[in-house]
Amino acid sequence: MCGICGELRFDGASPDMDALRRMTARLALRGPDHEGYYNDGALAFGHRRLAVIDLSPHADQPMLDEDLQLALVFNGTIYNYQELRAELVEMGYAFFSTGDSEVILKAYHAWGEHCVQRFYGMFAFAIWDLRGRTLFLARDRLGIKPLYHTLDGARLRFASTPQALLAGGGVDVSLDPVALHQHFTLHGVVPAPRTILQGIKKLPPAHTLRFSASGEVVQRCYWTLDATRPAQPLTEGEWLSATRTVLLRAVERHRLASDVPVGVLLSGGLDSSLLVGLLSPHVDELNTFSIGFEEVAGEVADEFEYSDLVAEQFKTRHHKFALPNDEILKNLPHAILEMSEPMPSYDVTAFYLLGERVSRDVKVVLAGQGADEVFGGYFWYPRMAAEGGTPLERFSRHYFDRDHAEYLEMMTDDYAVPDVTGVWVSEQLQQPGADEFLDQVLRLDVTRLMVDDPVKRVDNMTMAWGLEARVPFLDHELVELAARMPPELKLKEGGKFPLKAVARGLIPDAVIDRAKGYFPVPALKHVRGDFLEKIRSILYSDACIKRGLYRRSYVEKLLAAPEAHLTRIQGSKLWHLALLEWWLQLNVDAVNNS
Repeated sequence: MCGICGELRFDGASPDMDALRRMTARLALRGPDHEGYYNDGALAFGHRRLAVIDLSPHADQPMLDEDLQLALVFNGTIYNYQELRAELVEMGYAFFSTGDSEVILKAYHAWGEHCVQRFYGMFAFAIWDLRGRTLFLARDRLGIKPLYHTLDGARLRFASTPQALLAGGGVDVSLDPVALHQHFTLHGVVPAPRTILQGIKKLPPAHTLRFSASGEVVQRCYWTLDATRPAQPLTEGEWLSATRTVLLRAVERHRLASDVPVGVLLSGGLDSSLLVGLLSPHVDELNTFSIGFEEVAGEVADEFEYSDLVAEQFKTRHHKFALPNDEILKNLPHAILEMSEPMPSYDVTAFYLLGERVSRDVKVVLAGQGADEVFGGYFWYPRMAAEGGTPLERFSRHYFDRDHAEYLEMMTDDYAVPDVTGVWVSEQLQQPGADEFLDQVLRLDVTRLMVDDPVKRVDNMTMAWGLEARVPFLDHELVELAARMPPELKLKEGGKFPLKAVARGLIPDAVIDRAKGYFPVPALKHVRGDFLEKIRSILYSDACIKRGLYRRSYVEKLLAAPEAHLTRIQGSKLWHLALLEWWLQLNVDAVNNS
């Protein structure tokens, strides 16, 4: 797990190494163990390393294979690297390191751009072909690892975060009205390739990009998710047996691909508890980590009752952090600085605070993110299924944060656009390869929406502390299996039935049968006290007023009743407005004014 960046020139000039050093420095938190650079004519790489596999200097990056004339920067983990290495050795390749980075280089040489289809894992990487003078960029199937870029006629720059690109300079930071509409409709999600900044794009999941030194570009999608039933129907028992087999294999892959101890972020919910139950028999001493806060407005702010049950049953080395709410407010600016894009979800700062404490004990943790999207765990899925109307109507009634009319009430004329998000969602739902409406919804969530909400949240907030978070429920074989299941099987017994069946008899029934919980951070949900005053100061700031995004009448309406205006999934609309403005002030204005 690392931070990567680079620059490719198309105009005959040399890369700007001062800019590259600024970009690399901005990635230092993602990779505290080593800093490295590579330069070859039109191309330059920067890299910050978090050493997890092959801790020796042989695995430092940028990695150059002089025999193959290939150079690499890589962020992520290839979980099947040992099997691929053995295959490549049989083919005659010799290795100078023992990690997964060199496997990518050899695999690219052996199989070309199709090597990505051989990889099981999370990855974003760039390979420079010294002979062919081409740059190859790739991102994993589910977009677990980020890859942003900015492109003009003279150069390409890429990096693990927009902040690194901004540090390099020369970025168009005007706001994209289409992206803003998506951001305020889809819980902060801006689907690839857009970001809210016009000058920064992101490579979509399951895509590759190839650039020649003259600027020719080829983009390719190498994987799609099939959400249709198999030709030979499976019984319920067969589906459950397959789930257990594939999940066990995924957890084992995630455990073994590490030369440092692996812990678990234990929320006390089904998903993380199941990971503990599956992992515990294979680890001498398993570290688990839970966090909680003070209650607000009578809302409990921890799940220790359940995480304690699991830790006790499996005799883990459990770390429980109970933090006062003033820790949340004090750390909000730091968390926002590490958000690659504005993320209004309440639990972002909780993950940030948890990541700080977990990184003191381990470098790698497993997390339960993705299980709800893959196995139908959210409350809105059955509600959508029960609705009538078009696919867009059924989806939007339970998912959109705001209807289009409210968006136009909120934003000034400069940012008024047609209902671009509705058009995009409708197009995505109607893509071929999904049998039923819920197949369409779950596929959309898993392949396009999830990457820019829970997945990005976990990556950003753990990497801010040099901590690698792995998500076994997003193993692509498990995702493919779940996508072909009948939706009613996933929604049975309140959702995630296949996981509940696997967990039964392994983890406490109280954890399996409890109502679904959400990472509780009520201090950010109930907008009052110091938090309300901070929001007010942001929305009344000179920068906000000058930016001219929001109609002041809408801001005043929300401030008049701070806790009354919630989205369909119970998010604070007031916090959403303030969060975007605060992110822009900290990450864009501060850089432009420095």
